Amino acid sequence: MNLPESINPRRDTRLDSYVDSYAQRTHGLTVSAVRALFSVANRPEVVSLAGGMPNITDLPRAALGAAMDRLITERGIQAMQYGSGQGEPFMREHIVEVMAEEGIQAHPDDIVITCGSQQALDLVTRTFCDPGDVVLAEAPSYVGAIGTFRAYQVQIVQIAMDDQGIVPQALREAMISLRALGKRVKFLYTIPNFQNPTGVTQTLERRREILAVAAETGLLVVEDNPYGLLTLEEAPIPALRSMEAERVIYLGSFSKTFAPGFRVGWVLAPHGVREKLTLAQEAATLSPPVFSQFAIATYLEQFDWRAQIDVFREMYRTRRDAMLHGLAEHMPAETTWTNPRGGFFVWVTLPEGLDSQAMLPRAVTARVAYVPGTAFFADGLGSRNMRLSYCFPTPERIIEGTRRLGEVLHSERELNETFGIGTTAMRYLDSSSSPAPDIS
Repeated sequence: MNLPESINPRRDTRLDSYVDSYAQRTHGLTVSAVRALFSVANRPEVVSLAGGMPNITDLPRAALGAAMDRLITERGIQAMQYGSGQGEPFMREHIVEVMAEEGIQAHPDDIVITCGSQQALDLVTRTFCDPGDVVLAEAPSYVGAIGTFRAYQVQIVQIAMDDQGIVPQALREAMISLRALGKRVKFLYTIPNFQNPTGVTQTLERRREILAVAAETGLLVVEDNPYGLLTLEEAPIPALRSMEAERVIYLGSFSKTFAPGFRVGWVLAPHGVREKLTLAQEAATLSPPVFSQFAIATYLEQFDWRAQIDVFREMYRTRRDAMLHGLAEHMPAETTWTNPRGGFFVWVTLPEGLDSQAMLPRAVTARVAYVPGTAFFADGLGSRNMRLSYCFPTPERIIEGTRRLGEVLHSERELNETFGIGTTAMRYLDSSSSPAPDIS
């Protein structure tokens, strides 16, 4: 089986008879580097360290099934009807309880239920951004956010990070420079806990510094926090929203702490913003999925969800440790990586001369998959980086995946040393003479 063409998607083509009819904003719609790998990475012989798919095998599925049966029997007339554009009141009350775990005090009226936190980000961007506006984001940042911003024709300016998160001075300097150029900066998008893709967590002091810069410059902060409760080392750090209510819009999700298939997320926003988001939600969907809200509320009411999160933490801790062990065992010298204290991801920096995008076909041939670092930058940077995910494979598969990946890296270094050229040049030599690798 060849690598899917969508890994390197083509631009608009005249073979599409509708190409002249599309809105200009569709030019910002591109294939996600993660989604493009699915058809290859999901093959059983490939160890996929690519996708961030939660592992839900430890959920009490039999008991959940019985609870869902009762839900349909006893409350199905309500659960299978249209609902409120803002989301059901009982669901919003449960979300207040969940957010309290990270120090957030909120009122149910200020919450809008969404179809996952991805739609929450879409609604926020739609509400605030016109074409040409600027959004700030971490460098690197979540590929889904980059895709959303591009779809709304927003200019993305990425801010440098270190091992404590966004560098406050870099944020301040970016705001000063952009304002001097007459740019309209709408908000900072940040994932403070176990960031996707780096796994880095903003320290408590760094959060205070970022909020101080935001107050100083009049900057709105959009806090995306799907992983916050999946801490593996310590108690959750207080959310940015818990420190600043009026300047922070908070995005949450049950996809990582329960199950992604229900597609329930939310936005916690100041009152005026909440009204706009509700109108945007009604225009998009009429109402978020009602049955999913009933189902998750049933889970939160009838099951010990905090204990279940502890089960997830232990399971992910074992996988994280396997990933770090495998990297230490198999990566060549001069390879470095982050040490995440929670979440799903490790960010790897390759030795000089190696290109993660160029290596991907060879890695898939070796039956291991990852996401190249360039997917997480708006400007093409990240060629020496890759994101590895430890959330789904078993620890044994993770170790095997790092072994296969290590062999690919060692082989690439030997090619560089032998021929004196980098893997980017090798890619162009290969593409002119060889078909895409076959992993069948």
